[in-house]
Formats: sequence, C-alpha cells, structure tokens
Amino acid sequence: MTNKSIVVQSLFAATLFVLGTPGLALTNSWPHNYSSGLQVALQIEDDLYNSLDAKYRSRLQAERAAKAALEAQAKAVVEKNDKNKSLYEASVSAGFVDLINHIAHAKAIDRIQPGYFDQYMSGLARETANGDPPQAPNIAEDRYWNDRVMTDQASYFNQMMGMTMAINLSHRYLGRFDEYAGMMQPGKLVPINNLLTPGEWDKGVRAAAVNSLNCALGTEGAKALFDAIDKMPRRPAWTAYFVPQNIDIKRLNKQLGKYEVAFFRGGLN
Repeated sequence: MTNKSIVVQSLFAATLFVLGTPGLALTNSWPHNYSSGLQVALQIEDDLYNSLDAKYRSRLQAERAAKAALEAQAKAVVEKNDKNKSLYEASVSAGFVDLINHIAHAKAIDRIQPGYFDQYMSGLARETANGDPPQAPNIAEDRYWNDRVMTDQASYFNQMMGMTMAINLSHRYLGRFDEYAGMMQPGKLVPINNLLTPGEWDKGVRAAAVNSLNCALGTEGAKALFDAIDKMPRRPAWTAYFVPQNIDIKRLNKQLGKYEVAFFRGGLN
C-alpha cells in the first residue's frame, strides 16, 4: 500500500463519523431501545451507493471491496458499542448512530412538545469533548416512546443519516479525499468539510441531495439538524462532521428546499 493510500484511508476514516470522543458516546439509560441501529445505517449507505450513477459507483468500487470484510464484521457486532475497536473502520461508528438516534428522537418529541428539540440541541452545544452529553429532559416518560413519536423518530433518523452519509459519499466519488490527502496526517482527525472550498461543498451537497432523494430520503430531517447547529452561539468542534464551521446554514437549508422541489418536478438529476 502506498503512503498516499494510507493518508487517504486515514482521512476517510477520520471524516466518516468515528466520533469516538466521550462527549458523543451516548448510551440508552432507560428500558427502551431504538429500532434504528448500526445495521440500518449501513443499509442506508448501501441504498445510497446502489442509486448512484455507474460512473460514481465505479469510483467507489475498489474502496468498497477493501471494506467488505470490515463491514461484515461490523454488522456481526451491531449490538456492541463504539468502544469495540472492530467498528473503527466501519462507515459510521456506533457512537455516531447513537447520537443521530437521540437527535432524531428529540426532534420527534418536539412535535408533541414544541421547544423540546431546541432545548436538547442547546444542551449538546454546551458540551466539551470531555463531558457527557445531557440526557434529554424527562426522556423516560412513556408518552415520548409511543408509536407516533417513534415512527417520526425513525423517519428523522433515516433523513438525517441519509443526507449526512450522502454528503460524505459525494466528497469521495468527486475526488475530494484524494485532493486533500496531503493535508492529513495518518491518525489525525480532521473533518474534510473544513478543508473544502465553498464551491466544492456546494457541489457535494447538490450531488448528495440527488442521491438522498433518489432513495426516498427527504430533506426535512437534515434541515432540522442543520438549523439546530445554526442556532448554537458557538459551534462545538464536532459539528464540522456535519457542516463546515463557517457555512451559511440558512442559505444551505434554502438550497436543500429548492433541490427537493426541483427533484419532484423532474428538474434535478
């Protein structure tokens, strides 16, 4: 394996949501479980890959072949948490899946208790890399786990995970990881979003929107997540795994809305 390959793989692994810091290693501390886990996330990634044009799939085939055994291993230990080192090279870590589950749940609860989502995201914004995220307020209440709420939770999870994965997939098949390999040292976590030019980011988002919408994954969940990040007085470093630190999120969400309208009118491909 060449040195460049090692650097590219390190950049790839660092950017695709390893998120192993204690501040984002959430756990369920109540007698409930989320239906959306690591295996669901990996299935979303497979769906996104399969819906891509052949020219883009071909750019990912070598990488997917190299990861096949690792993903199979990750699926085999899907119930284990992100401290299990075998998950490190999976496309997403168990800790990241857990984070998205909690954020999606807070957004679903917001439908029956307005303000809940902003309250939870404000708590996340205050956390440091060495602190545990706040438990969502009164999360053990049965009404927060009824069928309606959990149906919404699963939908938001799919939309948030789908768009986030699709954006990072776009950076891979558009060649961004190769372009920025020289700016990444093996083993150092640097979100690729903070290395991209505004034009490169916009191109990736457009490609990701097409990819997600082709998989019946709408933009509502992603826009809610991005909007919550925009409301943070000071964005924590981990938000760069979702969006570049200096991105205009209001503009981003407007663009995602336009892409969705254009897609259903047959004008986005």
